[in-house]
Amino acid sequence: MSEIIKSELDRRSLLRRAGAVGLAAIPAVTMLSACVGGGAEETNEQATGDKSADNPLGIDPKAPVEIVIFDGGLGTKYATDVDTPIYTKKWPESKINYSATQEIGTVIQPRLNANDAPDMINNSGAKMMDFGAIVAAGQAQDLTDLFAAPSFDIAGKTVAETLVPGAIEQGTYSGKPYAVNYAYTVFGLWYNKALFEKNSWTVPATWAEFTALCEQIKGKGIVPFGYAGANAAYYMVRALLTSAGKIGGEQALKDIDNLKPGAWTAAPVLEAAKAWGEIGNKYLDKTFLGLKHTEVQLRQNQDKVAFYPCGSWLENEQAKDTPPGFQYSVAAYPSVTASDALPATALNAAAGEIYFASSKGKNPRGGMEYLRVMLSKEAALEFTKLTKSLTVVAGAADGIEISPGLTSANDAINKAGKDVFMGYLFDTWYKKLNDESLSAVNDLMFKGGDAQKFCDRMEAASQAIAEDSAVQKQTRS
Repeated sequence: MSEIIKSELDRRSLLRRAGAVGLAAIPAVTMLSACVGGGAEETNEQATGDKSADNPLGIDPKAPVEIVIFDGGLGTKYATDVDTPIYTKKWPESKINYSATQEIGTVIQPRLNANDAPDMINNSGAKMMDFGAIVAAGQAQDLTDLFAAPSFDIAGKTVAETLVPGAIEQGTYSGKPYAVNYAYTVFGLWYNKALFEKNSWTVPATWAEFTALCEQIKGKGIVPFGYAGANAAYYMVRALLTSAGKIGGEQALKDIDNLKPGAWTAAPVLEAAKAWGEIGNKYLDKTFLGLKHTEVQLRQNQDKVAFYPCGSWLENEQAKDTPPGFQYSVAAYPSVTASDALPATALNAAAGEIYFASSKGKNPRGGMEYLRVMLSKEAALEFTKLTKSLTVVAGAADGIEISPGLTSANDAINKAGKDVFMGYLFDTWYKKLNDESLSAVNDLMFKGGDAQKFCDRMEAASQAIAEDSAVQKQTRS
């Protein structure tokens, strides 16, 4: 996730649905960026212990473990109140050294480069690090042993066998797993169900219905659609490319990831850019260009903005500002054309929120064990309760009462059925291309930029990367 936090929703059959639909299994790896060094020459002496049935990863039971958590939409209580106590109960002689920050890259990158990294890191937020570059620099621990180890609390299964399909693949780079993408996020148009019921507004399934409803909403003095240009352009890129994926099928997005010539100027992307450009010109408050995500989200909580493009972490992120009676709900992005390859109910959902163990820290085995704790059924269930977010641990939250937003996301997944698709990966593979997309989409939506200009600009940026031999290329099939 590029701008903020990636949280998830809940509902247990959602996990079952995720299992049925599956997440696309895609190896990944981005280029080595200039800000990531290869680390110091010397390596620290790393803590290890004897492997056994009770200690499958061979940790040193007495060695401390340092973890750093991103303090964003998911909060930090799952780490302080759930994961750490579970770890400490299992390994009482080991001290967990915990800290949280909203600037992961600023705090952690220098430590990675100096071979003095924390043992487990939550890489997220606007200051998240280029994880592909971290992998390429040898700064992330190979998690093969973690996924092959027995589950922390599900008897008879390895960690890998407890996860939804595709969960491991999304953290796989050049054939090896380096990250746990922990949260399972549903993306779409979020709105206040109570406001819509009060005004007898019907959630649109087609673009004509969408624009007609935007006119009605505008007539009520409410901004029909909004997002924050200052730090949440990622949300709009995902909205636009989700529409492109629905128009042309997921192959359109795979072509973008594979840097295929003409992928950005192809009809699905151009049609999506035209449709969203019209929304930007007619129904978006241009002052939002300078706002941050929480400022626009607060306006939605005040019923000043109707539709907001986001992931399912939104409900939890806004919990303290959500007034009584406000009911978060999510809708799939409407069909753009009558001949879209995927139906109106098709939905973009994927695992996200990167957690990884550092290979350059003092206790990478301890970092992996902390991840094994997080992937326990107990920890995953409590994470969902605290964050209103689903995890990649299959069946972990069966039977719990869920919030309005989570319920809506579950319904959207069920309506989508087999038409749940993962989306794209270029944003984590190629940082320069991602940065260009954020600027380009803001120009399209806020500055009256035309669709063809957007597509041409992104095509040029894509092919510049394709032709750069210094950039390590990735592919998906």
